[in-house]
Amino acid sequence: MSVGDPAARAGAARDGVGRRPALPRAVVVLHALAAAVIVAAGIKTSAWLLGPVFLALVIVITVHPLHARLRRLGLPPWAATIVLVLAVYGVLIALTAVVVVSIARLATVLPTYAAEVNDLVNGLTAGLTRFGVGVDQVRAVAAGLNYGKIVGLVGGLLLGLTGLLGNLVFLLSLLLFLSIEASGVTARLALVAEDRAPIAEALVGFSRATRRYIGVNTVFGLLTGAVDAVAFAILGLPLALLWGLLVFITNYIPYVGFWIGLVPPLLLALLIGGVPLAAVVFVLFTVVNFVLTSVVQPKYVGDALGLSVSVTLVSLVLWGWLLGVVGAVLAIPLTLLAKALLVDVDPSARWANAFLGSTAATARPRVGPAPPRPAPDAAVVPPHPREETG
Repeated sequence: MSVGDPAARAGAARDGVGRRPALPRAVVVLHALAAAVIVAAGIKTSAWLLGPVFLALVIVITVHPLHARLRRLGLPPWAATIVLVLAVYGVLIALTAVVVVSIARLATVLPTYAAEVNDLVNGLTAGLTRFGVGVDQVRAVAAGLNYGKIVGLVGGLLLGLTGLLGNLVFLLSLLLFLSIEASGVTARLALVAEDRAPIAEALVGFSRATRRYIGVNTVFGLLTGAVDAVAFAILGLPLALLWGLLVFITNYIPYVGFWIGLVPPLLLALLIGGVPLAAVVFVLFTVVNFVLTSVVQPKYVGDALGLSVSVTLVSLVLWGWLLGVVGAVLAIPLTLLAKALLVDVDPSARWANAFLGSTAATARPRVGPAPPRPAPDAAVVPPHPREETG
């Protein structure tokens, strides 16, 4: 029997002749870790580009059902796309205008509280001295709490608004082109599903989970921010609209966003009304945000995301380090996309859901008998029309 005979090659494969030795598992793990480090370095280097691109992608995914609804109302595709783009543009421009005006007002209001800040710093340093802290250490603390540094920080933030406007123009351009391309996403996914059904299924699942997460967070963020803004205005806290807007934005940052939204109004209340007003603001803020975002909101999100608390916290730190503020705000959608591309598309990697998902999501009992496992080469999508005609 010749060496080129297929039967000989099959017998040699069964006997292990000519088979490459498998790499040790430690080498495979090290290669995977090295590739992850390289990818992370590339993401961090190109954060200026990837952050706005993914933000525009998430916005288009969130509002895409509106395009289909406009089509069902009888609008032609081009008209539905124009209405969709104008609606997104209006929301972003209005949000940017509110942020710019609020920061400008903050820079105007802060200098009026110079005396209160100095009194607070003097009281803090006196308290540290009574507790036995040395004079040199107290002076270092007082220098670090210099009011001029706070005003300079706000001034630098105002100077950075030009960069914000430049990013806004880039973001609006991305939204325009992505909104136009989104009209044909169904046909594109159908083409992908013909040969790579798991990939199409994973992308559809990512879109649904992202849309639900962003939609629920937006509704509850608006509600929480509005309630906090009204409460702050009743208490006489300056810039109540700014603090309500901060609560709305930080609602997208899981767990950590609560404290980011609390600190600025709490410090301002401490300067204006002392400890009593600060205590009222703390209790009111905690009750409102805990009830709406920790008790009511999870009932609407549930375990649809399939991410545990630990994974959520790690992803928040990771994406915030890689992409900055945009990464912290979009940490959950970014993690869902990574999970879809690395785990959900590969049936042999589905075991990782046991560690990535919440206990309720992974331990939920299966309803009914388990479906039969398809053959490795079996198609999961309907046959192509050309095959039916044959």
